[in-house]
Amino acid sequence: NNLQELKEIWDQWDDETKKLFYCDNGDLPYLLNVKVDKYLFRALAQYWNPTYSCFTFGKVDLVPTVEECTTLLRCPRIQADKAYSRAASIPTILNKLMSITGMSEKEKGRRLRFEYLRVGYIPQSTMAHR
Repeated sequence: NNLQELKEIWDQWDDETKKLFYCDNGDLPYLLNVKVDKYLFRALAQYWNPTYSCFTFGKVDLVPTVEECTTLLRCPRIQADKAYSRAASIPTILNKLMSITGMSEKEKGRRLRFEYLRVGYIPQSTMAHR
């Protein structure tokens, strides 16, 4: 749809209809007023890696670090230096990640890999399995 058409449709709705839309879709209507820098958008699209859902520059991927993930997920008890061990809070983080992404228990083993929660090289062997 054309952005102008969407704005016109939005302007025709009464407050009650807009409230219902907000309840179902959150703050999505605010995007109607966001100005997009088309050159920046092209640059972002160029470096977006849909396989890993992150930005990739050469062999370096930009994904949240363990510390950033613990902050975003509000799991402060995890120790960054022990994130790759079986700490007691790992299941909590996995459950939160699963609920955010809508992932099933069956998909968990295939998709959630903590090695992708840090900035670093994407292992060639991992890329070959994807």
